[in-house]
Amino acid sequence: MYKNYFSMSSVHSHLHAALCRPEDCQSVQHPSGVWLHDFSLMCPSSIILFQLLEDNIVTFVKNELKKIQKVLTPDYPECSESQRDDDDVLEGEDEELRRSSSREAVMKITLNFLRRMKQEEMADLCQHQLKSGLKKKFQSVFEGIAKAGSPTLLNQIYTELYITEGGTGGVNDEHEVRQIETASRKPHRPETTIRQEDIFKVPPGRDQPIRTVMTKGVAGIGKTVLTQKFTLDWAEDKAHQNIQFIFPFTFRELNVLKEKKFSLVELVHHFFTETKRICSFEHFEVLFIFDGLDESRLPLDFHNKEILTDATESTSVDVLLTNLIRGKLLPSALLWITTRPAAANQIPPQCVDMVTEVRGFNDPQKEEYFRKRFRDKEQASRIISHMKTSRSLHIMCHIPVFCWITATVLEDVLETGEGGELPRTLTEMYIHFLVVQTKVKKVKYDGGAETDPHWSPESRKMIESLGKLAFDQLQKGNLIFYESDLTECGIDIRAASVYSGVFTQIFREERGLYQDKVFCFIHLSVQEFLAALHVHLTFINSGSDVMNETQRSKKSSLFNKSKLKSLHQRAVDQALQSPNGHLDLFLRFLLGLSLSSQTNQETVQYIKEKISENLSAEKSINLFHCLNELNDHHAHGQEKNVEVMEH
Repeated sequence: MYKNYFSMSSVHSHLHAALCRPEDCQSVQHPSGVWLHDFSLMCPSSIILFQLLEDNIVTFVKNELKKIQKVLTPDYPECSESQRDDDDVLEGEDEELRRSSSREAVMKITLNFLRRMKQEEMADLCQHQLKSGLKKKFQSVFEGIAKAGSPTLLNQIYTELYITEGGTGGVNDEHEVRQIETASRKPHRPETTIRQEDIFKVPPGRDQPIRTVMTKGVAGIGKTVLTQKFTLDWAEDKAHQNIQFIFPFTFRELNVLKEKKFSLVELVHHFFTETKRICSFEHFEVLFIFDGLDESRLPLDFHNKEILTDATESTSVDVLLTNLIRGKLLPSALLWITTRPAAANQIPPQCVDMVTEVRGFNDPQKEEYFRKRFRDKEQASRIISHMKTSRSLHIMCHIPVFCWITATVLEDVLETGEGGELPRTLTEMYIHFLVVQTKVKKVKYDGGAETDPHWSPESRKMIESLGKLAFDQLQKGNLIFYESDLTECGIDIRAASVYSGVFTQIFREERGLYQDKVFCFIHLSVQEFLAALHVHLTFINSGSDVMNETQRSKKSSLFNKSKLKSLHQRAVDQALQSPNGHLDLFLRFLLGLSLSSQTNQETVQYIKEKISENLSAEKSINLFHCLNELNDHHAHGQEKNVEVMEH
């Protein structure tokens, strides 16, 4: 049919020769005329065969494409005499049928490739638009407060985090500060560290590719900023260019879609409108990021037998996620899930290919953070030295958010010259942090001067409301709150929006795509401090013990120091009864807020008795931290601020 190439019967004979038994394989003639007699040369016969087959098919397809082009192009040059001869040579009806069938197949392939070429062209455009949108979204970060006109650029302030590879998807529901303190006491052992740009790289000695990565880390440790930096590097063409699309989701955003139905493609289009012209993602390298599994209010039921494989079929968001994570839906996609340790067990271990842990800042990274934060080298050195003198502050600075709180407080103390000595205990640090925020409110929103009294009736009322919210939601284990949660606490939605607008470094309001408001404190420790402040102030002002269900409704106008002692002792007992230390930090703050030296001495004695009762190392260490809060706090100039809040 074609000169110097196999006919169909020729191909058939060569296939037979390649697959026959050695004794049957005598000799095969290559189209060039060379005879292959030695069977040892025929061992790679399939290679030769398929090379010849490729030549044959390529030539056939080229000729068919020329014919298609001729039909579509009127002024296409006439074919040569030899080409016409080729077309006229038929080998019976069977050959004509084969040619007709082959032409139809070539036409289908051509149309398929044309569609794919169009899709890739569209994908390039969508990718460019998506990168532009993500760059705009992530180039500036929220580091406590977003100052109008002077955003914090992520690339300028980003400090590498200490990330380790390995571990399990298992649960650790210990209090997160306890986890950090426990880790700080462990002897250094060899660990596999990993850089953020290498998270999906297959480590040496591993054959299987990595599809799903789970990254664990305590609240405020930097998980969200890590995913933002990863996405920004991709959007700025600095890294991860093997990935064609990155779709970063947060569970906060997904929670508000709990009652809605979407297909996977519709969900992507809903959040990333730049991709609406793409109707399928099967042919692209895609990464889905799901940040904050611990904040999920979706019923992720991996025992549900509902299987979904079609990315265009609508269902509930939780079913979409479980099928995506199980690999039933879009198995070619990469997944990155971040979570606090206590929620890690929501995902079955068999669905996770690699577990990493964000450990926050190691000691050199802590110093790097403060040197980036303070351009004045002398000021930075003083703050670093002070941080090192207090073990509790130094340990807490593993958490990037606590570094930011420390920097905010110490910057204010050094600039104003107030208070003489720098805060040394956690309670002092958080009291001063609250004072700084109240001062910002007074100057920025109320038009006052920095020298004016910080505490007005209005600001006290705000702090009291936030304290009640913090305590009520801490009791329920919630770190994020929706409008319904605030209503249950008796907080007006409009008031909450005002608080978030005023105390932007304490309380945040975010909006989902449906304009549902989501509220949260900037860090778990801030929520615990305000919860402790609520318990303390309620008791001082009304004599009511909100920690004791039977006493919660009883009020006494007479403040009784012996009752305060009982409150403290009851709080110590409740903290010791908690198996995972969830009240550890709350207890430190509650005891640190007390100004009564007599009560403190009695509480100190009570704590020392408890320490002698053969407690676990973690519980004993937390009680020693409590002693530190009780013994030191009255000497460092914070009495006045606590007294003002009490009246």
